[in-house]
Amino acid sequence: MTNEIWKLKGPRTHLPTLNRRATWASISSIIRKVKMVNPRIIALAISLPLLLSLSCQRSGSARSETRPPVTANTETAHATPPSAAAAAARFTDADFTRHVNQLNARIKQKLATRRSHGFSVVIQKPFVVIGDEPHDVVQRHAEETVKWAVDRLKQDFFSKDPNHILDIWLFKDKASYEKHTRLLFGDTPGTPFGYYSSSHKALIMNIETGGGTLVHEIVHPFMEANFSECPPWLNEGLGSLYEQCGDVNGHIHGFTNWRLPGLQRAIGEKRVPSFKTLMEMDSSAFYNEDKGTNYGQARYLCYYLQERGLLVKFYQEFLARQKEDPSGFKSLQKVLTEPDMDAFKVKWENYVLGLRVGYAVTAQ
Repeated sequence: MTNEIWKLKGPRTHLPTLNRRATWASISSIIRKVKMVNPRIIALAISLPLLLSLSCQRSGSARSETRPPVTANTETAHATPPSAAAAAARFTDADFTRHVNQLNARIKQKLATRRSHGFSVVIQKPFVVIGDEPHDVVQRHAEETVKWAVDRLKQDFFSKDPNHILDIWLFKDKASYEKHTRLLFGDTPGTPFGYYSSSHKALIMNIETGGGTLVHEIVHPFMEANFSECPPWLNEGLGSLYEQCGDVNGHIHGFTNWRLPGLQRAIGEKRVPSFKTLMEMDSSAFYNEDKGTNYGQARYLCYYLQERGLLVKFYQEFLARQKEDPSGFKSLQKVLTEPDMDAFKVKWENYVLGLRVGYAVTAQ
């Protein structure tokens, strides 16, 4: 879970909004170097110091890293995606209207007010988005982040909507986030960014920290509905892949992010487990035993698969074989065509050590 926000004139390319002048200077510099007709910059190569100034790093300052080759048009050969049209809508318009009416009554009760509760409510199926900012701001979050992410996740991975109508709460700042999680849910958040609560049927966000956590958490209810036995490594690996993401050729695409330096340190200290060990971890082991390394390894395994055009193929293979392969290890081996997974881990670690926090540049 991270604090990245992805907005640049709408949802097609998601980039940090902070320090726009510096960002646009980077864009202009890149555009001058791309000698093509009507180039489209899909993602930007931003220097590490600029990225660190745009994001809240929880893994400490990054070490010096080698620059990876620029990637063009990554993962263009997608496996046949699930058909959203083939999946019947779980809930009708009347269901959503009834849900919103009940939601409004519940907010007033929790806040002990008979007047307007002051929240803007937007139906953005399959979610209801609630925020304590003006309606047009909440509407923009709903369309440019929630709809953007949902459309692309369903295009590549998920045929079913979440099992319930879920609320996405977007609190405008830290004070509002902490106050309302206590008043509305009786919670004390364990993260400054946001979290998914299946018990409250809600995604609860401090939107001031950005939209990256929101996209991450959107993955989880879709995974519940489509792959209920998904192991924690893939649930969090796929979610964290899209903490920092954009649009490449009409598909959601993860970029390197703040989890990379910590993973690189773990590789250097030989603390990264085998893939078999990672993939067989239950929730207790994954979330409590070197959690940061587990998240990083899971994310950058998904990133590696994505960069080689294999992520969607792996997901579909694993989903089809989950009963005989509950961890996904055999499916991974098959998709990678790697008979020796210990040798692959060495290759993957060298690949990860060659990455840097930033963006690839793609033009078309």
